[in-house]
Amino acid sequence: MFINVIELSRILALTAIAFAVAIAWTPLLTHFLYKFNLGKQIRSGGKTPIFTSLHQHKEGTPTMGGILIWGTVFLLLAIFFVINKFFPESSFAEFNFLDRGQTYLPLAALGAAAIVGLADDLFGIWRIGPFGGGLRMRHRLVSYGAIAILGAWWFYDKLDWSIIHIPFYGEFNIGWWYIPFFIFIIVATSFSVNETDGLDGLAGGVLVLSFASYAILAFAEGKYDLAALIAVIIGALLAFLWFNIPPARFFMGDTGSMPLGITLGIIAMLTNQSLLLPLIGFILVMESASVIVQLTSKKVFKRKIFHSTPIHHHFEAIGWPESKIVMRFWVISAVMAGMGIIVGLIG
Repeated sequence: MFINVIELSRILALTAIAFAVAIAWTPLLTHFLYKFNLGKQIRSGGKTPIFTSLHQHKEGTPTMGGILIWGTVFLLLAIFFVINKFFPESSFAEFNFLDRGQTYLPLAALGAAAIVGLADDLFGIWRIGPFGGGLRMRHRLVSYGAIAILGAWWFYDKLDWSIIHIPFYGEFNIGWWYIPFFIFIIVATSFSVNETDGLDGLAGGVLVLSFASYAILAFAEGKYDLAALIAVIIGALLAFLWFNIPPARFFMGDTGSMPLGITLGIIAMLTNQSLLLPLIGFILVMESASVIVQLTSKKVFKRKIFHSTPIHHHFEAIGWPESKIVMRFWVISAVMAGMGIIVGLIG
């Protein structure tokens, strides 16, 4: 298989640049978060006693660290766009990754979801909303759904997409069913990322592996600008992870998990490899599935299957150290993501 070395070098360089830029302005962000006491509020009130007992010591740790990720993405987008427009002969002009067909939609979704997530984080900090903890999950699902509906309309009506790729089978036209399928993928991915973001470093590490998998698939499909956007996200995520591993300097917050989940889902649709999400995002699926199973069991059988959900809290409750859970989940995520890449490349 031919490899475009120039594009590969560009993508790897963008990852390094995003990492360096994000690391460089992190002190400014952390100073702002600590100065204005924008810390995480742990819900009490008896609704989640196990979670509260396990995480009460983290109350006050700054949240909204997701600003570092999407802030870096849009900062570099603006810089390279300006260079490309006004200094097209510059070597840095080639780093521009704004492309109508490949990156407009994921960037728009990233920005819109970041604003909604930012509002949710602020509601939680200021103890606005149910139980003094921001938006309830059904309100978040409505937000995910609204963005997903707009994306589905854009894909189906503007881009004329109605085909999904089934590994080892080929292309399958599902007609207007593409719209509810698209909505399901986006909402499910967003929900899953939100549920996974519960331990220091967990969501960040899993997302790095998931985005890296889709960067490889996008590159293999010749979608170089999309791969470049993913590379910038990965670089910023790695910088965030540097400060988020236990003990976390700050948390991702909904302004991180919400836009990253939605963007991951849209990238899966843009590469037409959405059916690989259960492999590439295996930990994400496992986390959300544990919540659904727990809620169903409590409603139908009036009993709990897990001590606490998402499932990483169950392992905490039975005595596993937080760092052990995180690193073991990273290992599982890496193995399953590798399998997803293999299926995507040969399937």
